[in-house]
Parts: sequence; structure tokens; C-alpha cells
Amino acid sequence: MLKSILSISGKPGLYKLISRGKNMLIVESLVDKKRCPTYGNEKIISLGDIAMYTDTEEVPLKNVLVAMREREKGAAVKMDLKRATPEEFRAYLAEVLPSYDRNRVYVSDIKKLISWYNLLVANGMTDFEADDEKPAAPAAEGDAAAQEA
Repeated sequence: MLKSILSISGKPGLYKLISRGKNMLIVESLVDKKRCPTYGNEKIISLGDIAMYTDTEEVPLKNVLVAMREREKGAAVKMDLKRATPEEFRAYLAEVLPSYDRNRVYVSDIKKLISWYNLLVANGMTDFEADDEKPAAPAAEGDAAAQEA
């Protein structure tokens, strides 16, 4: 599931991949459900490709989101992102991921992580372990059949 959820630099929120065009992607905002094209000159990253720094290794974002889901019992994080102090953000992440690297993970990263988690929960996307390869396989077969025709 996380492979089809995108973060686009310079645009707020998260986006769901809808379709691929010749030189663009069609995405749908998880905030307002509006669809728009994105182009190759924009920095686009899949949530499935993001990892958090820890003291020993990088932990995939899906593992962090699963830990957040377990701590919050599937509900959204009840923290005021605008009024919380940096210490509150660090304390929250320390509960979820005790070994996070305090030098390389910034408060802005933690704030973004919490807002992403809340956005995913609000959209009913809480199965962070779901395999993203299953939906892509039939499309690839269809593309191969189209090329043969």
C-alpha cells in the first residue's frame, strides 16, 4: 500500500498514484481528493522507499507506522502539531522508535511523520504491511499483452 502513496516536494499532504502517463503521473490528493498531474521535474518519493535513521540502521517507514498504529490502537495521534513543543515530539518518537537517531531525525521530520500517519488513518489506510506488488502484476501483464497486439 505504501508504494502507491507519494510525497511530492513543495506540495502539502500525501498523494495516491492513480495512473501513469507518458511523461507524468496522475495523482489524487488524500486531503481534498482532487486529481492532478505531476511531472518528472518534481521530487516525488513513495512512502515505501522512506526509512528512519536509528542508532544502528535505517528502519523502513512502514515499521514505524505499524508501531504508531499499535501505540495509538489504530486511531490518529492526539497531539496538537501546531502547539506541541520539540520535546513532546521527540518524546513521542522515542516511545514509538526508541533507538531513533537524535542527531539526524529533526523535529520537522517527526511532525511530518505524525501528520502523514494521521492523514493515512483518516483515509482508512492502516494496513501498512500490505504487499504493493500484487496490484501491479496484472497491469504489467496487460501492458505486455498490449505490446504484443
